[in-house]
Amino acid sequence: MKTAGVKTVRAVVPFAAVLAGGAFASQALADEVNVYSARHYDSDEALYQAFTEETGIEVNILEGGSSQLIERIKSEGVASPADVMLTVDAGNLWRAEQEGIFQGVDSDVLNERLPDSMRHPEGMWFGFSQRARVIYYNRDNFDPSQISSYEDLADPQFEGQVCIRSSNNIYNQSLLASLIEHHGEEGAQEWAEGVVNNMARDPEGGDTDQIRGVASGECDLAVGNHYYYVRLLHSDEEADREVARNVGIIFPNQDGRGTHINIGGAGVVEGAPNRENAVRLLEFLSSDMAQEAFAEGNYEFPVVEGVKKNPVLESWGDFKKDSLNISVLGENNPEAIRIFDRAEWR
Repeated sequence: MKTAGVKTVRAVVPFAAVLAGGAFASQALADEVNVYSARHYDSDEALYQAFTEETGIEVNILEGGSSQLIERIKSEGVASPADVMLTVDAGNLWRAEQEGIFQGVDSDVLNERLPDSMRHPEGMWFGFSQRARVIYYNRDNFDPSQISSYEDLADPQFEGQVCIRSSNNIYNQSLLASLIEHHGEEGAQEWAEGVVNNMARDPEGGDTDQIRGVASGECDLAVGNHYYYVRLLHSDEEADREVARNVGIIFPNQDGRGTHINIGGAGVVEGAPNRENAVRLLEFLSSDMAQEAFAEGNYEFPVVEGVKKNPVLESWGDFKKDSLNISVLGENNPEAIRIFDRAEWR
C-alpha cells in the first residue's frame, strides 16, 4: 500500500503479506531506501515523510518482528532489497549482527552526534532512542528508601515482593547481560537466584502487567521499561491512569554506575542496494528534529543531549545512566540465558 504525501510516497508492507514474494522491486532506485522495521509506532511514519521531504528519497517499509526480519533477510540473500534494519534492544541488534545482517558504517555525522555508548565499535549499528529499565514500587505499601539498586532486588528482605517478566524476554536478558559485565558471571548468577527467591508470582505478561501487579498490591516491587508507565499515564482509560498514580518510579544505581539503558536502533544491511541513501537515513535519525519525534512517539529518551523530551520525562529531571557500550549487552546475551536457566528463572 502506498500513501501519497507532500513530496513523498511511502510503501508500508506488513510482514505476513510478503512471506511468499518480494516486498519491493528488485532493482534499486536512486531515490529510495528500503527499511525492514520491527518498530511499529505511528510517529515513525511522520519521520519517514519528513526525511523524504528533506531529501527526495522515498522510504519503503516492511514491518515484522525482529526474528522474522532477520530470517527474511537471510533467506533473500544477495537479492535482498533491504537497506536498513530497524529494531529495539541491543540484544536483537546483536543477534542480527551475528547472522551477518549488517555492514560497518563510518559516518562523521553519526560519530559526532551519537555518544560512544550508543555506537557499535565497528559501526555495525547505532542507538537512536534510549529506554531506561526502572524499578516500580507501590506508593501505599512500600517505602522507596529501602531500595536503590538492581542488586537490592535480590535481598532476602524482599522475599515474595517482586514482579518481573520471564527469562525469555530480551529486556531482562539485556539487564542481566549488564550485571554480568559489572559483577562477573558468578555475581550475576547470585543475583538471578536471589530475584527468583523473591518473586511474588511466576513470571508472566509484559512490562505493563508488572506495573499493574504493583498497583494492585500483588507485589510491592517490579521491573519494567520507563515508557510503559508513561503510556498508562497518558491512556484514555481512567483505570490505566489510576494504575500509574498508584506506583512510583526508582531510577536504580544512582550512587554507582547508573540506570541500565537499552535502545531503539538500526544498521545498514550488508549488500544494501541503496547504501548511500541508507546512511543518509541513519544520519537524519540523529538530527534534533528526528530525535525529538523518534523518542516522543514512544516516550523514549533522545540519544542526543539537549533534545527536548516529553514533558513527563522532563519532569523527572536528569538521572545517571550506565555508560556501558550497548554492544556489550549483546555479547553477554548467551551467558545471560545460561544463567537464567541455571537459576530456574522461568
